[in-house]
Amino acid sequence: MSNTISKLISKIVPTNLSTAFLVGGCVLGFAVSATAAPAKPSTHTATITKSSPVFLGDGGNYPFSEAVRIGDTLYMSGQIGFKDGKLVKGGVKAEAKQALDNINSTLLKYGYQKSDIVKCMVMLTDMDDFNDFNKVYKAELAKPYPVRSAFGVAELATGASVEVECMAAK
Repeated sequence: MSNTISKLISKIVPTNLSTAFLVGGCVLGFAVSATAAPAKPSTHTATITKSSPVFLGDGGNYPFSEAVRIGDTLYMSGQIGFKDGKLVKGGVKAEAKQALDNINSTLLKYGYQKSDIVKCMVMLTDMDDFNDFNKVYKAELAKPYPVRSAFGVAELATGASVEVECMAAK
């Protein structure tokens, strides 16, 4: 068998000196790994718990929950610029501010705060409003900002210009 290994090595490594170094290095590597102290078991263990969803609040006349909590993560329904049952006036900036205020109210109601937001999804009926939305978003949230997606959509409920949906985690 060692003759077979020697032939194989001689095909891979052209000189005897290189063969000696290669074989010696392999033997040394085996010797070191055989004498090395065994690894200690890790004291860190991952805890995996399955938590059933807890549906919170309701959508009033609409068929959805205000939020769902799974473990320490809060998934919130999208918010538009509704106040007192009506869409606020003033265009995308006023609607964005009110939508983010509504998100903040939901967060506080369930024991979270703006700094717990980890992801937002923004829907705009006019992508030309993107910069105006960003001005409001930056004024309402602080660094480090949550990850975010923004989509242009054909239309939103009740003629809104913007809808924001977020997730928060503790």
